[in-house]
Amino acid sequence: MEGGFTVIAPPLPPRYETPSICNRSFDTATVFSSKTVECLDKNGNAGVFKCPEDDKPLDYGKIFPDNDLYKEITSSIVRCKHYKEGCKWVDPLSSLQSHLDVCRYDAVSCPNSCSALLSRMCVHDHLEYTCPRRRVLCEFCGNEFSGEQMEQSHSGNCLYETVWCENKCGARLERRYLSNHMKNECHKRTVQCQFCKREFVEETLQTHHYQCPRFPIQCPNRCDPAKIPREEVDGHIKEHCPSVSVTCAFKEAGCKVKCQRFHLDSHMDENLKRHLSMAWDLVKQQQQEIRQLRNALHASTQVTNGNYIWRISDYKSKYLESAYKGAKELTCQPFYTSRHGYKVSASVFLNGYGNSDNKYLSLYFKILPGEYDNLLEWPFRLPVTFTLYDQAADQDKRRNIVERFMPDPTRKQFKKPHPDMESLGFGYPKFVSLETLKTKNYIKDDILYIGIKVDNKSFIVP
Repeated sequence: MEGGFTVIAPPLPPRYETPSICNRSFDTATVFSSKTVECLDKNGNAGVFKCPEDDKPLDYGKIFPDNDLYKEITSSIVRCKHYKEGCKWVDPLSSLQSHLDVCRYDAVSCPNSCSALLSRMCVHDHLEYTCPRRRVLCEFCGNEFSGEQMEQSHSGNCLYETVWCENKCGARLERRYLSNHMKNECHKRTVQCQFCKREFVEETLQTHHYQCPRFPIQCPNRCDPAKIPREEVDGHIKEHCPSVSVTCAFKEAGCKVKCQRFHLDSHMDENLKRHLSMAWDLVKQQQQEIRQLRNALHASTQVTNGNYIWRISDYKSKYLESAYKGAKELTCQPFYTSRHGYKVSASVFLNGYGNSDNKYLSLYFKILPGEYDNLLEWPFRLPVTFTLYDQAADQDKRRNIVERFMPDPTRKQFKKPHPDMESLGFGYPKFVSLETLKTKNYIKDDILYIGIKVDNKSFIVP
């Protein structure tokens, strides 16, 4: 195919062929001597002085057009160069240019000078739909724009285009009204409750108001025309509402008056002495109950089997206090020898007492006034055992110090005790020497353990 056409038949004689250097169509060729053909294009033959076929010098004076050859070539039957795209044109070569001027498949420039190069058959669609310089009339606002302006800025932004509400409320309106609709009219818009400041869909706001904790409502007792937040109503009724019925503050003391809150102050003023009398009676009753509870608590926590282990903590500080400030007696918690037995206790002098001062630990047994003394046998006759515990980790290596005595019925310490009588008790001034106390593990973690056991096997239950 050369120059926009294809020769169909018969094949061209060799004399019609141009040199390989020439790539021009036959209709633009000029015949030279020695069967040489050279293109004469718009640039002429500048710089060419030899024949490209036989490399012989050219004599421009002998160059002439061959009209017969030209007519023979232009009468050749050819088909359009766009036959592969679908063009069916077939005619003499002389009609080619006229055909190309109207061929639907030939490439032409856009009439709007938009730089597009396209087939003549596509020009109409291009001018109608794709040319950036085409003039387009907006179907909504009626204004005219270039295709480029329409596609890049106006399409999808026209204020007169009818669009759906973005909140999906079902409304259709022009875009210029959309913002106001979504902000002030749409029943699907998000709005803030003016009372609790939380956000809700507008159509649910009324339902929310029926349970909003900050929605103002009137007091159920209609005590004041002013409204109060729903969540504060209970507190208002309980603490402030003047119309609610309340009981007197001295109800627990026995006052049975019940009146509206705004009458309560006058009631309190008018019954001041009566209320004080009621309060005093209540205090006396509560004091008696407290004593009974204290006694019951004490009884429930007391040892009642005659076996008590006394834990003396902070031994070092208590010993130093006894050594530098004189004999100081430490007394354990009282306990009972049995459920309804003797009330007893024990006392200790960590630095000794009397002649044992600064040398021994002194330990004594005391009998105290108890709840069942009038039912018990006197004098006290039950055996008593003292034990100083060795706290060694290995139980096989423990060496407890144990002392046991039988009460002497003739001694006053074992007689029936009297509340006004104080006694040192009976025991051991030299129970254990201070030197011995420092050995073994009698003192561990600054703690000393002393056991007091009353053998109540011979005790006769009253």
